[in-house]
Amino acid sequence: MAYQVLARKWRPSNFTQLVGQEHVSQSLIHALQNDRLHHAYLFTGTRGVGKTTVARILAKAINCENLKDFNPCGECAVCRDFEQGRFMDLIEVDAASRTKVEDTRDLLDNVQYAPNQGRYKIYLIDEVHMLSGHSFNALLKTLEEPPAHVKFLLATTDPHKIPVTVLSRCLQFNLKRLLPDQINNQLQFILEQEAIGFETSALKMIARAADGSLRDALSLLDQAIVYGSGQVNTEAVTGMLGTVAQQPIHDILEALATANSQTLLTTIASLAELSPDYADILQQLLQVLHRVAINQQITHFTDAEFDAELINKLSQSISPEDLQLYYQIGLIGLRDLALAPDPRSGFEMVMLRMLVFRPQTTASQPSTLKLVPAKTNTTTTSKPSTPIAIAAQPSPAVAKPELNQWSEIIKAINISGRTKELANNCVLDSIEDNTCRLLLDPKFQQVGTKAEENLKAALEKYYGKPLKLVISSQATPQMTPALEMQQAKENQQQNAVDAINADANINNLKENFGARIMPGSIEPIN
Repeated sequence: MAYQVLARKWRPSNFTQLVGQEHVSQSLIHALQNDRLHHAYLFTGTRGVGKTTVARILAKAINCENLKDFNPCGECAVCRDFEQGRFMDLIEVDAASRTKVEDTRDLLDNVQYAPNQGRYKIYLIDEVHMLSGHSFNALLKTLEEPPAHVKFLLATTDPHKIPVTVLSRCLQFNLKRLLPDQINNQLQFILEQEAIGFETSALKMIARAADGSLRDALSLLDQAIVYGSGQVNTEAVTGMLGTVAQQPIHDILEALATANSQTLLTTIASLAELSPDYADILQQLLQVLHRVAINQQITHFTDAEFDAELINKLSQSISPEDLQLYYQIGLIGLRDLALAPDPRSGFEMVMLRMLVFRPQTTASQPSTLKLVPAKTNTTTTSKPSTPIAIAAQPSPAVAKPELNQWSEIIKAINISGRTKELANNCVLDSIEDNTCRLLLDPKFQQVGTKAEENLKAALEKYYGKPLKLVISSQATPQMTPALEMQQAKENQQQNAVDAINADANINNLKENFGARIMPGSIEPIN
């Protein structure tokens, strides 16, 4: 017999054999148990996670003559015909090759006819998002009200391209990407059944390289068996995938921990002789950094996949802050690696960024934050022998500003919003006989009386007595606080422009390189 690839040979034939999609299989089993089958199902998910497989199992289950625990029995005539591709009531279509509206109309011409063998006629449309707009329109009416003997099973990797009118008529199931552990366990089970020798580390590398797809993992496993002459060993998988052994990864991490750039670049140079996949190396580095970050938070958290001694050593030699920085730089570098002139230079720049952006702290470097230690030889009842000057805001109840210091009064009465805007556009005329008189800038358009009421209440609280607030709109020789702030801002802006224009470095750039200052780009530093 011709050799059958593992992906086809070990394709699940019932819900129990599905890997990592329990949420889908359990829902479908419950639907079969309670005889609550929807007329249209849509299975979505990335490539190789089992969309078409689940659809085929469901098609077989709803037509099986002798369900076992609501799984296809695999023994009746319907199940045998399914497995041999002779079941006449399964119409399986690849929408990628039949996108025209004429193909869809031809497909639906026989919908009204009863099934030949089973209870239901099944239309399984794979990659349904490839249908044209007219094809979806032709399918829509039948999909909404199909005959009782018809079920539609749709599968796609891109549900966003399907019209919402179609989505709303389907019961949708999203199949998950498989975890590396789930893929690894399935590969191990298959190799044991096939009586093929393997190394655990090799299977873990294949599981990671599959990127959530069990079909891709089985294809890689087929390739690894051939590459390793009937065995799956780490050396063969490493050569096949272009990955490197763990030791160079460890050397790179230790060079990062000690900030040794020479060792770092030497290790990368030795790696270049193996023509590795630098994206894979960066992913492995990120996995170790992730594990070190966990170890720093949970010391006794063990994982057999990583070298415990190395993880503990890195946890002590790399600070949590540096570790988070390395991880973030690595993630961004992984995204941008394809943009580099060549993979090696891109990888080297990612590593050098980790060293360059690492915060440098030395004993001679002044600290940006200094804490004043408390004296330990004093008690709570003792008083200092010498007075200590403490900068503090004056208490409004103790010291009041002079009447001409209206801006200081505004700061002291603690107002905000529209009330503060009103006060800033006034000038204090007088406070006498329990009456506060303010002169309002005529250019200020006051809206409503709420701001006046709030200002009156704030002044009464500040002076501790009832006040009558009188606001007159008239021009004054004095500048209002709002105009003073505007003038101060303009002066500050002009000073910043003058400082830039007088800067020797900027003048050199103008003279030697033809540089110019963009209008409006100068802002003062507050």
